[in-house]
Amino acid sequence: QVQLVESGGGLVQAGGSLRLSCAASGGTFSSYDMGWYRQAPGKEREFVAAISGSGGSTYYADSVKGRFTISRDNAKNTVYLQMNSLKPEDTAIYYCNLVPGLPPWGQGTQVTVSS
Repeated sequence: QVQLVESGGGLVQAGGSLRLSCAASGGTFSSYDMGWYRQAPGKEREFVAAISGSGGSTYYADSVKGRFTISRDNAKNTVYLQMNSLKPEDTAIYYCNLVPGLPPWGQGTQVTVSS
């Protein structure tokens, strides 16, 4: 089973940037499509972005398109989420997981954007 550990969250002002990382262990990382998901307080977990195993294809939720960039380094078994032009509504716990985002989930990393 693949183990995933998210990091890189924090507190940032609106308009700022953060880069999240997700380190994977176990399994064949390059064979997995990977995604980032988030859950805001009182809301359901939602899809943010996904990337194919080779890194050649990416997909984004409309709410983050043009501001967030997903990437991966298969040599390091790591997937990233570069978040620019952050908004208060981006505040959430961010999780990485294999696509299509089924349990189990890791602990995630908290992102808080202040206005």
